[in-house]
Order: sequence, then structure tokens, then C-alpha cells
Amino acid sequence: MARAGLNRDRLIRAGAELADEVGFDRVTVSELARRFDVKVASLYSHVRNSADLTTGITLLALEELADRAAEALVGLAGRDALAALANTYRDYALRHPGRYAAARARLDPETAAGSAGVRHARMTRAILRGYGLAEPAETHAVRMVGAVIHGYAELESAGGFEHTPVESRESWEWTLDALDAALRTPAEAEVDQLHP
Repeated sequence: MARAGLNRDRLIRAGAELADEVGFDRVTVSELARRFDVKVASLYSHVRNSADLTTGITLLALEELADRAAEALVGLAGRDALAALANTYRDYALRHPGRYAAARARLDPETAAGSAGVRHARMTRAILRGYGLAEPAETHAVRMVGAVIHGYAELESAGGFEHTPVESRESWEWTLDALDAALRTPAEAEVDQLHP
């Protein structure tokens, strides 16, 4: 990599590429300096330390994912919207494993509140409103959807589904159908309670 034109944005993006290559947990300012063939000290005018660098990568990954999800969701509702969101996360996890890990990293409350993570929560809740869930069922559903999507993506990325002749994509579609059915069930049960 060339040294010229170093700035925070370029370093964060290079850090994100490094995360995809070696793993998010192995990204450091020192490793990034080696990639740019510069002294570590020369990067400290752009990032304070490795934690600042990895936070920047997390914010970038959340923004990229939110933009992709928003684009995928246009005009969709119900299972189609659920599948579009889920497929966005799964595809991102497979193509950008380091960034995907970064997107799930913990942020301090103030940084999280100003991040694209808020957009993710709003999109998920907007999809779930189409299922007619009331609180606290909607919050339970947000957590269930996140657990299913991220759990599946993490297991698949780690090679957890390579030991069976059933294609992972087939299981993924089955999982989305089951998730859609589970989300419809509480709404139908609530309607039955209101109108016995």
C-alpha cells in the first residue's frame, strides 16, 4: 500500500479490509502500519489507538450493512422483507467476515446511539410491525430474529454446515419459513384472545 494520502477514512477502510483477511480480533494499529509500510507513530495523528481503529471499523460495517439492508427492503413487507433483511446480513457475513464480526462488536452507549445500529433496530421493528406484534412480543421478536439470523450466519461462516449433503441454502430457506411462521403465530394468538 502507498503511504501518500493517509487519513482517518482511508485507515478505517484499510482496517476493514484487513479484518476481512485476518479476522477482526487481529486488527491493530501496528498491523495496519506494517501494511502501509509506515511507523506506528505516523498513524496516531489519524487514530488514537487500536480500540479507536476497531470502533471505526465497527461504525463503517454498521453503516454499510444498514445501507444495503435499506436498499434491499424497498417496497417489501412480511416474509419478503424478513428474507431481504436476513439475506443482506448472511451475504455480508459470507463476503466480509471481518466486517461482519465488527458489526456485532460492543460499542459504548453514546457511540452506539449515534451509530447506524439505530437504523438496524428501526428496520427490524418496521418489518415486525407488519406481523401485528404488540409489546412485549415485538421486543421478543426483535431478539429472536437477531439470534436466528446472526447465529445461522456465524455457524455457516465457521463451516458448521459443511458436514452434511443438505445444502446450506436449502436449510436457510427452511429457517426463514419457520421464522416467518413463528412470527405469525403470536399475532394470530393475540387476535384469537381478543375475539374468542
